[in-house]
Amino acid sequence: MRLATAALAALLPLSAAADPVVVELFTSQGCSSCPPADEMLGELAEQEGVIALSLHVDYWDWIGWEDTFGHALFSARQRAYASAAGSSVVYTPQFVVGGIDQVAGPSGMELAQLVEAHRGVTDDVLRAASGAEGRKVMAMEVEGGGQLVLVTVLPEAQVKIMRGENAGRTMTYHNVVVGWEVMSDWSGETTSFAVPEPEPGHSSVVLAQKLVDGKPGPVLGAVRLD
Repeated sequence: MRLATAALAALLPLSAAADPVVVELFTSQGCSSCPPADEMLGELAEQEGVIALSLHVDYWDWIGWEDTFGHALFSARQRAYASAAGSSVVYTPQFVVGGIDQVAGPSGMELAQLVEAHRGVTDDVLRAASGAEGRKVMAMEVEGGGQLVLVTVLPEAQVKIMRGENAGRTMTYHNVVVGWEVMSDWSGETTSFAVPEPEPGHSSVVLAQKLVDGKPGPVLGAVRLD
């Protein structure tokens, strides 16, 4: 039976008038506790109304295996989330839902409940369109604004891990973040902007996220561009 299937399957489809719930998983190929959470993220990635993102940190590389998707930028993002919560501790696996709520480890029921709680919180903030001039995203008016971020995603990848805690395993990863670009600071006014086409085999996600004292705060909106 797939991990947490009953809990995750209970999530209801998100209405068309609301942005998807963004779930980030901080993970590592060198972490023996991470495979169940990686599988759970794959299940979430199939849920309507959820944008699931896998961010691979690099701080476990020293134990014998350099994560093929690991990046210091994602480690720094996780530390910023920890600091925003009043902590200096980071660990894997960790889920962050909506830029606010944090879940340690693969706790399917807690994760499902948090995703459900975040449904409909962001109300049609980002809209995507395509035309003769290419792909565009429109941001609706939001008080205070934040940052607009272009995320490049590899929908699926298999990695054979040769060393470290998961030596000998072949892992399948879903929605692996391989690019993270802050497009602009956003005042919160209605605006539109062009989004470049990703490399073949990749997809794009645009996030609008509030900053609180320079640290990541609530996700204000999100849209997937396939």
